[in-house]
Amino acid sequence: MVTVERNLVGPVLRMVDEVDAVVRAIVEDNPDREVEVVDRGAYIRVQAEWSLRVSRESIERQIGRPYQMRELEQMLASFAGRIITTSDDVVWQYKR
Repeated sequence: MVTVERNLVGPVLRMVDEVDAVVRAIVEDNPDREVEVVDRGAYIRVQAEWSLRVSRESIERQIGRPYQMRELEQMLASFAGRIITTSDDVVWQYKR
C-alpha cells in the first residue's frame, strides 16, 4: 500500500449566516486549485493542497456589501497551515 501525503491547508469556518458566501469567494479566488468543501454540520472545512487564498473583494462581491477581513477572523474556528492576513486578503500556506 502506498501512502500519498497531501499537504492540505485552509480554514475551518463556523456555521454563520455568511459562511456560504465566504466559501464561494474562496472557490472563486482559487480557480487553479482543487478546493474541497467538507460540511460537518457545526462547521465547514475548506481545503486545498499547498495554498489557498481569499480576497476581501471576492467576499464583498458574494455578500453584496463592504466587508472587513476581521469578520472572517471571527468566523474561523481553526485552520490548517500558516496563515498570512492583510486588510485585503487571507492566505493559508503549507508550512515548510
